[in-house]
Amino acid sequence: MKNLEGKVIALASDHAGFAKKQVIIKFLSDNNIAFKDFGCYTDESVDYPVYAHKMGEAIESGEYEIGITFCGSGQGISIAANKHQGVRSAVCWKEEIAALARQHNNANVCAVPGRFVSDEEAIAIVSTFLNEDFEGGRHARRVDQIPVEK
Repeated sequence: MKNLEGKVIALASDHAGFAKKQVIIKFLSDNNIAFKDFGCYTDESVDYPVYAHKMGEAIESGEYEIGITFCGSGQGISIAANKHQGVRSAVCWKEEIAALARQHNNANVCAVPGRFVSDEEAIAIVSTFLNEDFEGGRHARRVDQIPVEK
């Protein structure tokens, strides 16, 4: 595991992603990786934007650098998180997507589709996401064009 010393991973989910988040919480704990869980805290129905925005605000403010989110498809929570400047959330349903999201898009949030990946796949996706770095170069020019200037 890449050196994440001093970094705290921001987590957020809705009810559909809650169980998969618990798998990743165990994975992070077993690997001594610090995290902050912005909710939700049960599998009772909730609205994903509430938790995406809590985590997104924390990343936007600079309090956290990297996050992992979970909902049924990964899409809704990713869309909501991406409303925050500085958040680059990518839905990652396999390891290769997680690697490319980091390497080429400098994604700082990995959105896991809880209903569509196994526990083992979720762990592999998150591990890959946390271990990859942005390649910069030609990709930096593109990432720099993402924010909308008003």
